[in-house]
Amino acid sequence: MHPLQTSIFLLAPLFVSAAQYCSLKPPSEISSSTSKGIQNGGDASDVVASAWYPGWLAGDFPPASISWSRYTAMTITTPDPTALLQLDSISAQTLPDFVKEAHSNGVDALLSIGGWTGSRFYSSAVASEHNRTAFVNATLALVSQYNLDGVDFDWEYPGKQGLGCNVVNPDDSANFLAFLQELRATTAGKNLILTAAVGITPFVGSNGQSMNDVSSFAEVLDRIAIMNYDVWGSWSPSVGPNAPLNDSCASAADQQGSAVSAVKAWTTANFPAHQIALGLAAYGHSFKVAPQSAMNGGNVALYPSYDKSVQPVGTSDSPSDISAVDPCGNYEGISGIFTFAGLIQSGFLDKSGTAASGIQYTFDPCSQTPFVYNQTSQVMVSYDDATSFAAKGHFINDQGLAGFAIWDVTGDQDDILLDSLHEAMGIIPVCA
Repeated sequence: MHPLQTSIFLLAPLFVSAAQYCSLKPPSEISSSTSKGIQNGGDASDVVASAWYPGWLAGDFPPASISWSRYTAMTITTPDPTALLQLDSISAQTLPDFVKEAHSNGVDALLSIGGWTGSRFYSSAVASEHNRTAFVNATLALVSQYNLDGVDFDWEYPGKQGLGCNVVNPDDSANFLAFLQELRATTAGKNLILTAAVGITPFVGSNGQSMNDVSSFAEVLDRIAIMNYDVWGSWSPSVGPNAPLNDSCASAADQQGSAVSAVKAWTTANFPAHQIALGLAAYGHSFKVAPQSAMNGGNVALYPSYDKSVQPVGTSDSPSDISAVDPCGNYEGISGIFTFAGLIQSGFLDKSGTAASGIQYTFDPCSQTPFVYNQTSQVMVSYDDATSFAAKGHFINDQGLAGFAIWDVTGDQDDILLDSLHEAMGIIPVCA
């Protein structure tokens, strides 16, 4: 999920209605018995076509607004950072409708636990056998209460500091694994879909370094979603790609991580590719860039310097964010995040999702991501468009990955990004 948000995720098996059942498959599966994806609820050859749904936005984007027929799984997130298993009031009201809509459309409903602001107490929750058992029981109680079919664990991050005030223990990864094993061993847990949202490098061990072997996690998790976004942002030394597909072709200083390096890192650590969903971003980060830095010979410059003292206001920001503090009590302020839909609404892009008149555009051939620049406001945005989504779709197929997970479902506009992804991956609905 997005690092500025908190989550609690839902999963449910593909539901067979009395009338018709549809699943999404790549063309090769129509005439082949080769499996793509993971069998748990739906057919083993189903593509994992998933996204996160921010429950707190239900007032503006109710569950009925989701293009359910284009997904096989949907994950609801909640913003209450006070406890791991605490639902905010809006999400608690939305959850039953969310699950009902998912099930009636044959879509897995996922509930996420954790997130950027919601991972402060993960370490404590799994630190001892007593705590792990209590966490298992509390998780299963939520599953039963809301008729959930699975849980997504979004711990940012085991053994590493995330938000700034998280409890961190050198044994976090080992304790997390023990918790997952205990949950999976329960009668109810055997049939649950268990997933994890993870960073671009494998979990760290007690030595603080990425583990060389995470195969034990693959034995208890159905899949992971690699959050390949927020690689560059307002914390970076220069403007850079929010969600790079590749960075091996960039200069050494600009190699901060990418889908290519992330998938290689996880598979090298023995996590199977067919249990990996690639996280995709339906949003971008904005930067205040002076024209002399932003433009290079009439073209938008790559990796330009920017004014760190001024954060442009994004479409994900509200007036109150100016003085906002995070759960640690630290000043957070404006995020500068523009959703893809927000870029259209703000005039950076036209209704088709391409650069609007008067807006400078470039596509970085290395990261395979676009940048737009408004010379009047001096705002540059690193984001994803239909072209970059298509490139990532081809990569998902080429690497034999399970599918994709989009942060978030409300960020798209008229399914421009989703349509491009489906077309690139050759996803075909198969109904019975």
